[in-house]
Amino acid sequence: MFSANANSVFQEAIEKYHIEDRVDQPMVNPYDSGGIDHLLFRKNWIDTVQWHYEDLIRDPEIEPGAALELKRKIDASNQERTDLVEYIDSYFLDKYKTVRVLADATINTESPAWAVDRLSILALKIYHMEEEANREDASEKHRAECSQKLNVLLEQRNDLSSAIDQLLADIAAGRKYMKVYKQMKMYNDDELNPVLRGKTQ
Repeated sequence: MFSANANSVFQEAIEKYHIEDRVDQPMVNPYDSGGIDHLLFRKNWIDTVQWHYEDLIRDPEIEPGAALELKRKIDASNQERTDLVEYIDSYFLDKYKTVRVLADATINTESPAWAVDRLSILALKIYHMEEEANREDASEKHRAECSQKLNVLLEQRNDLSSAIDQLLADIAAGRKYMKVYKQMKMYNDDELNPVLRGKTQ
């Protein structure tokens, strides 16, 4: 099933990141650039780096200049994340382009790739919650609470994985159809963000 493979790739990316555990380390993608696994690995790597950017920017003693620089990196990461989601949806569009859509087919509330985006973030939550549940310097109460949260996250991953596989099966059978709406983010565009537009005049 697609989701089982995606979860495996996400876990691989997270574990490889944490060997060095540095936001500035280069990504070494082990998968061929033409395949879905390449996109999944890259997607989760971006999410993992951004997860740690978000940790760093919450340091109460961070210097304002460093915080601004980090905010710019988070903005760029968000844009790259969105681009990757659209690439993954393009993969699905191409994969199912010959499917005959049934007359009573319906569209889903979100595209497959945006559900995959949630699955990638969930993999990070599970990894770090498991760390907390097993943290030796934490209190027993902390570890117990984190273990309970971990169980919920694992259940959530099972449910989301099943939902993604069902959605893809429905698309493959023509019971569902998908569209890709470009996100059209306005705040990064010199012409659409009035602040940036003012700077360029």
